[in-house]
Amino acid sequence: MENAAIRRAPDDIRARIQEAAGLSLDRLPMLQLILDRLATGCGDALKHRVASTIIYSLNGVETGRFGEFLDAYDANAVAGIFHAPGWDGHVLVGLDRDFIYTMVEVLFGSDGSEPPVEDERAFSAVELRVAQMVLEQVGRALEAAFGLVSQTAFRLERTETRMEFAVIGRRSNHAVQAKFLFQALNRGGEMFLVIPQALLNPLRPSLAKVLTGESTARDPRWSQQIAAEVQKTEVTLRAVLEERHLTLGEIAGLKVGQVIGLDATPTTRIKLEGNDRPLFWAHAGQAQGAYVLRIDEVINQDKDATA
Repeated sequence: MENAAIRRAPDDIRARIQEAAGLSLDRLPMLQLILDRLATGCGDALKHRVASTIIYSLNGVETGRFGEFLDAYDANAVAGIFHAPGWDGHVLVGLDRDFIYTMVEVLFGSDGSEPPVEDERAFSAVELRVAQMVLEQVGRALEAAFGLVSQTAFRLERTETRMEFAVIGRRSNHAVQAKFLFQALNRGGEMFLVIPQALLNPLRPSLAKVLTGESTARDPRWSQQIAAEVQKTEVTLRAVLEERHLTLGEIAGLKVGQVIGLDATPTTRIKLEGNDRPLFWAHAGQAQGAYVLRIDEVINQDKDATA
C-alpha cells in the first residue's frame, strides 16, 4: 500500500501543476480541429429540419475561470449539463437568448421579414423545448467530434436557465470556453461550450498531435458536403454570337427600329461565357422547333478568346 502511494504521488503532483498552470491552447492544435468538426456537425444536424440557410461557425477559444464564463450569460441563456462517462466528468453547453429566438423563427418557417425579438422575458415552454432539442443534437455532435481523440458519450442530464445552478465544478476552477456563431435569417446568436481543464489534462498528449496533410485521413462526409455545396452554385451562361465596338456617340444615335448589321453567318462559332469568363466554342442549330447549341471545344483561357 505504501509503495502504491509513492508511485501515485508523482502523477498527483504533475496533475496539480498542470491545473495551476492552465492550458496553452497554442500547444493543442487538435482541439481547434475538434471544435471545427463540432461546428460542422451541429450545422449538419439542423439542416434537414429547417428550410432556411443556416451557418454554424467557431468564433473563438479561450481559457479562464468557470465562474467568469457563466457570469457573462446570467439570465440570458439556457445551459445544458452533459455527463461524459468516459471522462468521469461534466461539460456545459449554453445557447444565448438570440440563438434560441432565431432558432424558433427558423423552425416555424419565418422568412426574416419581421424584426428580431429583443424581449428579455422568461423563456417560454416552446423555447425551452427547442433549446433541449438543439442540445440533444449537440451532444451527438460532441461525441463524433471528440471521437478523434477519445471515445465517450455526452448525455444531457438537465437544462438550467439560471447560471448559478449550472454547476459542474468550482467557480474558481480553470476551464476552456469555445464560442460558436449561429446565423440565419440575417440574424443569429451564440452557442458556448465550457470544458473543465481537469477533463482535458489527460487528453493533452492526443490534443497536442499535429496532423499533416499526408497523414490525415480525408473526412468523406466533409468532402461530400463541400462538393454538394459547390455544385449548387448558380452560374449565368451567355451565348455571344458577335461583339461590336461602338463609340458613345454611335450608341447615343441608336433609335427604335434601326437595323444593325452583323457579320455573323449560320456557320459562325458562338462563344459561351459563364460569369463573364469564356468557356466553350459552339455552333447553333435547331431541334424540335427551338434553337440549340452544340459545344465544339473548350476555350483556352491563356489565349485570345475572341472569334
